[in-house]
Amino acid sequence: MTASKGSWSLKVVVPSIVVPLLLSLLFLKLMPKETAMKSYEVFGVKIEKNPPQSKLTELGVTTWKTWEGGPMKIPWSFETEETMYLLKGKVKVTVEGSAGSFEIGGGDLVVFPKGMNISWEVIEAVKKHYSLKK
Repeated sequence: MTASKGSWSLKVVVPSIVVPLLLSLLFLKLMPKETAMKSYEVFGVKIEKNPPQSKLTELGVTTWKTWEGGPMKIPWSFETEETMYLLKGKVKVTVEGSAGSFEIGGGDLVVFPKGMNISWEVIEAVKKHYSLKK
């Protein structure tokens, strides 16, 4: 602070990274939820949140096999690439050899690569369509 004839003024120094960071956060906050983080990749797993019906139709999701399961935790190894569309539920996925985990749930279109080893923990009962790459 500096003094100038009985009044105080405050000089604030902001690191150059702070302003762009704050603007980015504001942009994400104001962006419609349906466009924020719609498609991303975690530990090599591709996830798309709430894909449009046209994409699900194009992929033929309703013709894929289905799988349902209640709360459980199992190790799993993908012998081939697997694409799944979760109709309902929530799963915590831990990838072998990686720190941390991520969750997938109802409305997610997910692609697990061939050879990936995971721990599949069903938190809320799951129903999914799945397709194995030939």
